[in-house]
Amino acid sequence: MGSPVLAAWFSHAAFWALLGCGLLLGELRLRSTAIYLMLWLLGYIGLPYIPYGPALVAPFVAALDIALVFTVFKGDIRLS
Repeated sequence: MGSPVLAAWFSHAAFWALLGCGLLLGELRLRSTAIYLMLWLLGYIGLPYIPYGPALVAPFVAALDIALVFTVFKGDIRLS
């Protein structure tokens, strides 16, 4: 198992964790949660049908993760 596979797993795990965190903290309403889920589902199902699409699923989910971080935490997370 290579690092791209681990990165894809990590981005999916982060997506679900951020989605749950946003719901539990009250930062995401049901409508915005449904929109994020629809975007994830469209990317997960639709991207493999375009040329070079299967390789774009993990970066697409990572972009959704970035949007969720900005939505849930109201900005970027400080590391230090």
